[in-house]
Amino acid sequence: MKLQDKLHALKQEFEANAPKEALEIMHQATRDLAASHLLDRIPKAGMQAPAFALADASGQRVASQDLLARGPLVITFYRGAW
Repeated sequence: MKLQDKLHALKQEFEANAPKEALEIMHQATRDLAASHLLDRIPKAGMQAPAFALADASGQRVASQDLLARGPLVITFYRGAW
């Protein structure tokens, strides 16, 4: 089964079991997000990112140009609060 098919099945199962009030709130939030056109401005997979600098795990500044000088750069985002 393709990932997209699995995600679709998971969504259908969730919507079949979630409280109606929660679904209404989630659907309205999705409509609001679409109406904001925010998603039109986000980078897409494969696009070139602008140069940036961020702090690493030890607080040291790391520039994307420095990393790119050593080879290809993969950026991973983690969601969470530690």
